Amino acid sequence: MNTRKFSASHLAVALVAAGVFGAAGAAAFTRVADTQALPAAAASTQAAAPVGAVTPPDFSQITQRYGPAVVNISVTGTTKVSDDEDDPFAQFFRGFPGYPGGGTHSVPMRGQGSGFIISPDGVILTNAHVVKGAKEVTVKLTDRREFRAKVLGSDPQTDVAVLKIDARNLPVVALGNPNDLRVGEWVLAIGSPYGLENTVTAGVVSAKGRSLPDDSSVPFIQTDVAVNPGNSGGPLFNSRGEVVGINSQIYSQTGGYQGLSFAIPIDVATKVKEQIVAHGEVRHARLGVTIQDVNQALADSFKLDSPTGALVANVEKGSPADKAGLKSGDIIRKIDGKPVVASGDLPAVVSLATPGQEVKLEVWRDGKPRDVVAKLGSAKQETSARAGAQDGAAHGRLGLALRPLTPQEQMAVGGNTGLVVEQVGGPAEQAGIEPGDLLLSLNGVPVQNAEQVRALLAKSGKTVALLVQRGDAKIFVPVRLG
Repeated sequence: MNTRKFSASHLAVALVAAGVFGAAGAAAFTRVADTQALPAAAASTQAAAPVGAVTPPDFSQITQRYGPAVVNISVTGTTKVSDDEDDPFAQFFRGFPGYPGGGTHSVPMRGQGSGFIISPDGVILTNAHVVKGAKEVTVKLTDRREFRAKVLGSDPQTDVAVLKIDARNLPVVALGNPNDLRVGEWVLAIGSPYGLENTVTAGVVSAKGRSLPDDSSVPFIQTDVAVNPGNSGGPLFNSRGEVVGINSQIYSQTGGYQGLSFAIPIDVATKVKEQIVAHGEVRHARLGVTIQDVNQALADSFKLDSPTGALVANVEKGSPADKAGLKSGDIIRKIDGKPVVASGDLPAVVSLATPGQEVKLEVWRDGKPRDVVAKLGSAKQETSARAGAQDGAAHGRLGLALRPLTPQEQMAVGGNTGLVVEQVGGPAEQAGIEPGDLLLSLNGVPVQNAEQVRALLAKSGKTVALLVQRGDAKIFVPVRLG
């Protein structure tokens, strides 16, 4: 059998916890440290009335009231670097017998970020990456007082950290509900970009529920607010002066602001804070599935009315999903009544649930909905993953020559049944399927012989969904038959 992984130019399986991006896009994501409308004009008899002019809110009042609750965070610590970085002759002598290069040593590290006070007794929220590796954390207030801070805990998965300083009667921010945010709404950021304390920048909400390729499961708020290194951990305010997010990352090819900034929703941060305060750590739940987005071709194959949901490509044996009866080919449309529009919506809910918690999943199977109840496990066992697929739909016949697995091949693939692709052409080839791939199912129905495949094709529409395994990865591939 073919043991190669899916190539980026064909099926490109990306096993990430949140988001499907190319390698170049993933590398460019960098962690950085009331709307008023005038009345619309009267409707014309020949054209629709234009939208009234929109004026930005007066952010000076928000800044004056809540700016003192925003703090500057300085950290010191150590980080490991290669010995060769400090040796100007390393590039000439590296590899020669007796040259002692190739080791690492610790060097001093300094960093800066932002944070904000959420309780008068000195509890502060910031980003986990701001205090990562820190041996000493100093918090500076706007009145120039400085305090040594204790890191109560941090959660790399959500990039949230909780600090505590020994102080009383401190100014605090007001927390809002990010679910009430609307795309296009004005928002404000306060932070310390490049060490410039209490810098104020403003913009609008560009999108909500963004998944990024950083192995997190956070449904980020995307804005066009100017955010730069040092803004990390600072608050994102709505136009009513309520904190709705923590500024965390930017998309940049230069290292600086390029119009794409991402904030962690404050409700996510609050849940993390509650667990850290109560338990000293954050416990994330897991379902145990590999999922992928549903595009239009897959929606047609599974007879869905819209390309939404999380398509289950693989169910881990013994996982909560397996015990609940989830199957490869199921499409999860809702979790606890919340719609799953994109596949990233599922891990965003699951990871913030409590291990042992039961969740109700609305699943699309065999052309109709059904309910499945799953008891979530702990993410410490193994993190669930997501798979991404390129839309490789084409026209014409399927174009596959198939044969059964030999006993040795069955053992090599863990006892799976299916058919080996010996030759490929036509739409299947254009969809990225290669000789040596293992065809496991067609439209969610497991296949064991070529006659069964032909029978299923005869009953299918213009598009079929093939579950294909290459190496250890499994993914549904939509193929348009014509």
